[in-house]
Amino acid sequence: MPVTTNGTASGTTSVSVLGHRVERREDPPLLDGSARFVADIRLPGMLHAVFVRAAVAHGELRGVDVSSALACDGVVAAFGATDLDLPDIPEWPRAGASPRPVLARPCLARDRVRFVGEAVAVVVAESAAAAADAAEQVIVDVEPLEVVVTPEQALSRSQGALDGDAPGGGGLLFPELGTNVVLEASAGEVGTSGDEEEDDGVLAGAEVVVRARFVNQRVAPVPMEPNGIVVIPLADGRLDCLVSCQAPFQVRAGIARALGCAEDDVRVRTPAVGGGFGAKGGIYPEHLVVAAIARRLGRPVCHVESRGENLVSMSHGRGQLQDVALGARRDGTIVGLRARTVTDVGAYCWRGTIPFHTARLMATGVYRIPRLSWRSVGVVTNTTPIGPYRGAGRPEAAAMLERAVDMLAATLGMDPAELRRRNFLPPTAFPYTTQTGAVYDSGDYAKALARLLELAGYDALREEQAERRARRAAGVGPIGTSTVDGTSAVDNRLMGIGLATFVEISGGGSEYGAVHVDPDGTIVVTTGASPHGQGHETTLAQVVSDALGVPMEAVRVVHSDTDAVARGVGTFGSRSGQLAGNAAARAAGSVLDQARAAAASLLEADPADIVLTDGGLSVAGVPARALSWAEVLAGAPGGILAAEDDFAQEEGTYPFGAHLAVVDVDPETGAVELRRLVAVDDCGTIVNPMVVEGQVHGGLAQGIAQALFEEVRYDEAGNPLTASLADYGVPSAAELPSFELAETVTPSPRNPLGMKGIGESGTVGSTVAVQNAVVDALAPLGVRHLDMPLGPGRVWAAIHAALGS
Repeated sequence: MPVTTNGTASGTTSVSVLGHRVERREDPPLLDGSARFVADIRLPGMLHAVFVRAAVAHGELRGVDVSSALACDGVVAAFGATDLDLPDIPEWPRAGASPRPVLARPCLARDRVRFVGEAVAVVVAESAAAAADAAEQVIVDVEPLEVVVTPEQALSRSQGALDGDAPGGGGLLFPELGTNVVLEASAGEVGTSGDEEEDDGVLAGAEVVVRARFVNQRVAPVPMEPNGIVVIPLADGRLDCLVSCQAPFQVRAGIARALGCAEDDVRVRTPAVGGGFGAKGGIYPEHLVVAAIARRLGRPVCHVESRGENLVSMSHGRGQLQDVALGARRDGTIVGLRARTVTDVGAYCWRGTIPFHTARLMATGVYRIPRLSWRSVGVVTNTTPIGPYRGAGRPEAAAMLERAVDMLAATLGMDPAELRRRNFLPPTAFPYTTQTGAVYDSGDYAKALARLLELAGYDALREEQAERRARRAAGVGPIGTSTVDGTSAVDNRLMGIGLATFVEISGGGSEYGAVHVDPDGTIVVTTGASPHGQGHETTLAQVVSDALGVPMEAVRVVHSDTDAVARGVGTFGSRSGQLAGNAAARAAGSVLDQARAAAASLLEADPADIVLTDGGLSVAGVPARALSWAEVLAGAPGGILAAEDDFAQEEGTYPFGAHLAVVDVDPETGAVELRRLVAVDDCGTIVNPMVVEGQVHGGLAQGIAQALFEEVRYDEAGNPLTASLADYGVPSAAELPSFELAETVTPSPRNPLGMKGIGESGTVGSTVAVQNAVVDALAPLGVRHLDMPLGPGRVWAAIHAALGS
């Protein structure tokens, strides 16, 4: 990364911290244990709330009896839906459409329960243990109804309702709606008849067509810290809410709406947050219930989920069924893509709307695809609601397209890397508008792939694979040194190499930033972003340090407090570096203009001659007459140096990259060993390589987890089978290789710093790269596709099915 300087060409300059590996200032409290999470909060007189949750996936709620709970020791109160009478949470907004009241989500179930884990009642006690014991005494009377667990079932019952085969709305979650289909979208050339042959017109001219059905399985976010909230009633009638969340202003708005008060009557702060991954980006029913109880009882109330609760009540991610047809000429040129997807949004049409639409937006990926036919529907099922989860639609779209491209390469007998190269959008194509309406800002996809292949030693890997396959075909296994004493042993494992090239979207909307100078010369940055592990305090300090020529130690960052920050949107969607960063940079630029004018007056010079020097300002060429920032502030009009900015881009930015995975598969057990994961990402201008690498590491880990380990499962009655970490597989560092990272830098023209997002790219590419690698390993056996997660049982079954054993 080139070193830049601040100041002016004629003045004293200092080395910029932009582009350098600055250690994260957020880390010491996390490492020394001084960071405080919601569960660490202890307040005098604080009560604890425990929720009673539905044990039946679908049924009429006939009654909730809390009388026995109220008689338990330590219990202060217990409530059902009618006791609190809170308004429902509206359906998530849809473009150009009003929320449908029938799809609103109750804070506590009323009339009907729709998934196991839905909150039905709440018990409040002097201790968490007393509340949990009393919650066991609440009697919930539910008359079971037909359960719909899978998207296919949801569609079938919807069709049955249309045909008159579902009397009384059997199998419908919202009978008043008359269907389980709650979302619909299309793009490109979509026939009105719904006839497959008509829609296959986009494949005209194809000499080869590959068709497949893919299942992108439902997963759970599993942050280290589950959802939690403490609400403190204040003497002036306001509520002070400490919430583990990603968007404090959204939570404030939700609480104020539910309680019928002004937003200024609610303060939301986030203490340390132990992971969010998109799942903490919105308001949960439990937040509203706890706020209502605290206001009613006049005492602080705390609720922190157990891990079991978290796995069934926090929004899940992914969950998409994909039917795809990809057509090409024999030289590998893609001519068209036809896709039909069904997205499971869970029991309520809530934040699952976000990944539903993002998956459609990113349907054509990094390729020039002349013709597209895309139709997608979203359906409700008797399962935990779906919401954004790291990638939020981009991993689903990338997995569908990259699996199809690999299948096309296998059918054509072409190297997967070469097929991708032949179809990339060229750098000269940008800005490029896709048939789904995405407007890509900049990209050099071939460069990223070339860097990846070089870093991985791709040709040597393919040679190793060919040699191992030849030896296996000849009945001679490759020789390794895998025994404890170092002697030779036969390695009969199957080697696979998987590629993924991708583009994603980041940085939508706007973000607030402000900069002011304190009397002691400290530079204070205030941001509407709400960091929870991304390193924004460090990144924003670097940006403002560079703009104002002060040491990073002189910059303080304020965030995640609706009383201390004027406004804000939050941290999600890989947005904060580019939006909050540019807002802070522009506000700092305004402060610098004010400071130059004030310094010019104090030094009797022209403002154009004022330069930054040694943490202050001086006249160019006369550094001995430098003023500190405190001195400049004292001489500024009104003693104020301050500016604020709301930065928005005309369109999101589009990070991209190329990932490669190498696996070995044991044919005897189906066990998959991930030998290597190589990732080249392009997020535009890099402010801090260490922060970027940390974000990539996290994304890669979660992508690998989906590919190999994670899946939320239900039985036919809608009972969750993965409601504990004994059943839901989350990898540790021991299951992951050391990642090999590199980057290309293609600045975005959509913001002054040239930045793009990076927080989610790791999941977009790594998931399908690992999946492609496992399928590649099994290809000599005749395996054409295998859905995730690629655990030993599934892989072993595929191997033996292919061998006919």
